[in-house]
Amino acid sequence: MTQELNDGLPAREAALTLIDAALSRRGGLDEAASANGFRFLEPRERAFARALAMAVLRHLGPIDRALAARLQKAPPDRVMHLLRLGAAQAFHLEVPAFAAVATSVELAGANKTSRPFKGLVNAVLRGLLRDAPPSNDPTLLAPPWLYSRWVAAFGEATAREIAGQIALEPATDLSLKPDADSAALAQALEGEILPGGSLRLRRKGDVAAWPSFEDGTWWVQDAAAAIPARLLDVKAGEAVLDLCAAPGGKTLQLAAAGADVVALDRSAARLKRLEENLVRTGLTAEVVAADGAAWDDERTFDAILLDAPCSATGTFRRHPDVLWAARPGDVASLAGVQARILDSAADRLKPGGRLVYCVCSLEPEEGEAQVEAFLARRPDMALDPIAPGEGGAPEASLTPRGTLRLLPHQLDGGQDGFFAARFRKA
Repeated sequence: MTQELNDGLPAREAALTLIDAALSRRGGLDEAASANGFRFLEPRERAFARALAMAVLRHLGPIDRALAARLQKAPPDRVMHLLRLGAAQAFHLEVPAFAAVATSVELAGANKTSRPFKGLVNAVLRGLLRDAPPSNDPTLLAPPWLYSRWVAAFGEATAREIAGQIALEPATDLSLKPDADSAALAQALEGEILPGGSLRLRRKGDVAAWPSFEDGTWWVQDAAAAIPARLLDVKAGEAVLDLCAAPGGKTLQLAAAGADVVALDRSAARLKRLEENLVRTGLTAEVVAADGAAWDDERTFDAILLDAPCSATGTFRRHPDVLWAARPGDVASLAGVQARILDSAADRLKPGGRLVYCVCSLEPEEGEAQVEAFLARRPDMALDPIAPGEGGAPEASLTPRGTLRLLPHQLDGGQDGFFAARFRKA
């Protein structure tokens, strides 16, 4: 093997660790990416390892179908991940076929579990690469049980549109401070201003090195994720509670609008990132680590934003691992959590106050069904319909009830999947 191929082995080994973590447990990929073994790689190797893992996860369904046709039985997990990695390199990352095969065989021989399968890895990958590339049929890109749910909720044509976004690498969206010169920033960052004011970039590389990062003029936040805070329409001096606030993009929006913000989240570790961004942007908020459903505080608020814990199936553009780590029972169990926090939020709202409920989920039980159940048990709360285009939402996202069902394909270039509803307290 050439020295050039050997130089890429640590990144490929790290990619195997990321893939294994992503497919074995929810949140596993992010945990693995923050572990010491990954962080000690050179920046270029880290970026390559992550790109490899993401290519596997975005195309996992078609790759696995192509591999299954060449395997009589499933090999050990490490061997299966090596085969996936070799296929993804050759078909989706423009790695030369000989390098995709050679590095996979070399990695197989470097581990006692996979060493006996070196010949299998070599034969399967060489055979696969003689075939046509695996189909990118959208119906294969999501787990079958999840795709079936989308068909039931949105119809076959829309489900195909949603699933088609899985294979696409997303752009980076930024939210700007209200006083930022968006036109100048768009020019400096080579970006496009979206409805609602988000800035969309195709730029790659270290975000911290981009223009105006150190100034705190902007922060990374998906265009769809920025809409719920705009729907709250907070005014300077209002008392606002951001429930389930981490990682903090919505807190920054509310604080930038001049509100007196309490940012609450049960994860103290995730709140550290929020606090770092408050410092960088020069914004202020009271940060509290507590369970939103059981927080012992008698204050009431003019407005509350609840971005509730959910299955996160709408975030697959940047987190394709959520599709494969999710289980059918997750939706029902999380719906109970959402209902408890929704009631807690309503209790903390002043008379006449506004509440925006949102989830980064595509599942109706976490969105539309949650709204109807909430209204049925809370006569003190009324739906406050959202207007067409409000908050920068695509008009196609507006439902007949005046809520938002933001689907990934409804914005050119894609967006996260979200549901949002706004309420007022009697």
